[in-house]
Amino acid sequence: MRVRGRLTWGRRARALAVLTVLLAGVLPPAVALVPGTASAGAAAGTPVCEVRDNRLREISGMVATDDGYVVINDGADDEARRRIFFLDQRCAVRRTVSFPSRPRDTEDLAVGRDGTVWVADIGDNDRSRPTVGVWRLAPGAEQPVLHRMTYPDRPHDAEALLLDASGRPLIITKGGSGTGFLYAPTTALRADATTPLTALGQVTLPTTTTSNPFSFLGRGVITGAAAAPDGRRVALRSYADAFEYDVPDGDVVRALTTGTARITPLPDEPQGESITYSRDGRSLLTVSEAAGQPTSRPTILRYPATATTATATPATESVDPVSPTAVRPAAGEIGGAGGRTWPLVAGAGTLVLLLGLAGVLRWRHTARQ
Repeated sequence: MRVRGRLTWGRRARALAVLTVLLAGVLPPAVALVPGTASAGAAAGTPVCEVRDNRLREISGMVATDDGYVVINDGADDEARRRIFFLDQRCAVRRTVSFPSRPRDTEDLAVGRDGTVWVADIGDNDRSRPTVGVWRLAPGAEQPVLHRMTYPDRPHDAEALLLDASGRPLIITKGGSGTGFLYAPTTALRADATTPLTALGQVTLPTTTTSNPFSFLGRGVITGAAAAPDGRRVALRSYADAFEYDVPDGDVVRALTTGTARITPLPDEPQGESITYSRDGRSLLTVSEAAGQPTSRPTILRYPATATTATATPATESVDPVSPTAVRPAAGEIGGAGGRTWPLVAGAGTLVLLLGLAGVLRWRHTARQ
């Protein structure tokens, strides 16, 4: 996610990852942070095609269609990038659709059974937006229609969108400790009204050790979501992995909140925020942002969809019943990197250092990034 005038979450995470490496060299072994290492059997995806259009340097959402792909950019600073892009099967732009007004922070895409494209304008780095929105582009429409929504508790940063069996949009918050929260509209969406959202539960990602640019931080955030064409599977992704859940009865919320994930490592993608299923449902397709990497272009990668249940277990956490987004570590522990547990006292000291740096990185820049 990029935010004008502020350091992006990705840059904050990179800075924290650097601190992790530095701390690993100066702290005792009991409290050293372990950088990410590839999961057993992790392999890079197979390239499908390269996106060469310079307007598409920050792809944050993607869906596969019968004749290609639909993608959107992260953020809204550049007018030329504030569009819905339709690509052919070789990743060439064949047409674009402009927004009738400026979006705030577009982060994900979903496609309904009738071909309607849903754009999730739900990013909120600073958790300050009074409303979020989804843009609905009906088949044959010239422009999308904005539907505003508001959270029942407080603003959240989110980058993942799914549709349930009835076509209702589901927002999954980004989290940060391996836990995201699900929200959905309480009533039918209207273009002339702001619809309240309701909380539906939480999803906790399994712990992995997959190598990624943000180390353990990148494994605990939800950056995208996708549904299989037949609706019987859904996938969430982090910067490091994809997590597939079976949806045998059409209940997406129950699948995410009570199901067991199957894990596909997505190792070392530069800044992976997009995921979709291939049209035959046999593959997972991803694409990463390429901003800040002048020598590379976004490339769609293919990974085989999983078929067996993973043995990984969710991270051990408890949720504050009063504040559902405040996640408390289990008694006597502080969450670890790649499943590792830190001793309470030493780990707390390290966490304070990380949180202190995160606070410093929130200062405002006067120059436009």
